[in-house]
Amino acid sequence: MIDEIGAALVIGVLTGSVYSMVALGIVLVYRASRVFNFAQTEFGTTGLFAAFVAVELWGWHYAFGVLFGLAAAVAMGLATERLIIRPLRDSSRVTLLVGTAGVALAAIGIQFWQNNAQPIRQMPRMIEGVAGEPFGTPVTHQQVITLLVLLAVAVGLALFFRSPTGLAVQAAQQEATASELVGISVRRVSMLTWGIAAFLGGLAGVLSGPNLTFTAGFLTFGAGAALLQGFMAAVLAGMRSMPGAVLGGLVVGVVEQLGSLTLFDGVDGSRALFLFLFLLGVLLLRPQGVFVREKATV
Repeated sequence: MIDEIGAALVIGVLTGSVYSMVALGIVLVYRASRVFNFAQTEFGTTGLFAAFVAVELWGWHYAFGVLFGLAAAVAMGLATERLIIRPLRDSSRVTLLVGTAGVALAAIGIQFWQNNAQPIRQMPRMIEGVAGEPFGTPVTHQQVITLLVLLAVAVGLALFFRSPTGLAVQAAQQEATASELVGISVRRVSMLTWGIAAFLGGLAGVLSGPNLTFTAGFLTFGAGAALLQGFMAAVLAGMRSMPGAVLGGLVVGVVEQLGSLTLFDGVDGSRALFLFLFLLGVLLLRPQGVFVREKATV
């Protein structure tokens, strides 16, 4: 039993690292625009498809292919902000939510169209092989890289939000009108925020893609689905805490894996059911979020 719990913790943390990247993007966009971004994972799937095409079909070097995929994700994020979010800025939150959902559905439709709704083989791994087998669970080098990238991103964002540009972003997110009066462009901050969020989505896509065979909607409802888990992690973070989003993603990953060790074991969807019950308990006991203080601003 100890080995099973240990294995669940290991797999949960590795899987949760992808959820954390998705949650970071969701929290960033919500803080900047008060928008529940349902297109976050499609930034990742688009980046993954672009990287795959560059590496496997065009024969690019792996590093250049990954950079191309990340650039495609960022371009999609910036286009979403400029063409969808900015024109609807004064609309209701429901309208903005539907707008981001529409972007996601459009991206999935294009992916199906380009690939005839057929799965394509998985993205090559950065480094092949198994890094170790803690508790008898094989852990690939790709999974270790994903976790290390998450840690690097967390440190990078922490440093960024302490820089002058990062402080300007936080100011614009908290007091848009006052920020405009002191010369901070809220529109530029919005573009920057959406660009960073799309970059995080792209990272989630190109790092998780090599672990599974992917198809259209890979990160939204496919084999690597992370949208709902990312939102759950963002809820644990109170939709505003960046460190909370990182911890929330890891916790969601672990709880999801522990679902197979509970009384629900053997029930179809046991992990999803256990995760839902966990989230329900959190919302009932601490609706403001677990990894956030009442007056947290970071």
